[in-house]
Amino acid sequence: MSEVTNGIKALVGVRQKKKYKFMDKDLDIQKLSYAEVMEVKLSAEAAQKEGNSEETGFELLKTVIRKGVVGGSELTDDDFTTFPLDELSKLSNQIMVFSGIAGEGVTGK
Repeated sequence: MSEVTNGIKALVGVRQKKKYKFMDKDLDIQKLSYAEVMEVKLSAEAAQKEGNSEETGFELLKTVIRKGVVGGSELTDDDFTTFPLDELSKLSNQIMVFSGIAGEGVTGK
């Protein structure tokens, strides 16, 4: 089987990335795939139905960061508790904006 080296098919699985300043350090954030965007949207809808509790919102925030930051999948739940909440919220929001899920100024919680 020949490997596709040009055209749109060659871009399957490629992730767009950009630098984002998080707690004075540069992180690489990446656009979420269509499947990841749909997963986030379904989780957000479920959170709204449950009354959008703070804990459910925090779980959604962790999902976005784990999928949208290079190396984010290595973060444990305990790791998340060591970061300032406002910084996590800004990071999550930036990933969502970069991925086309939310507009500027929408909180990531």
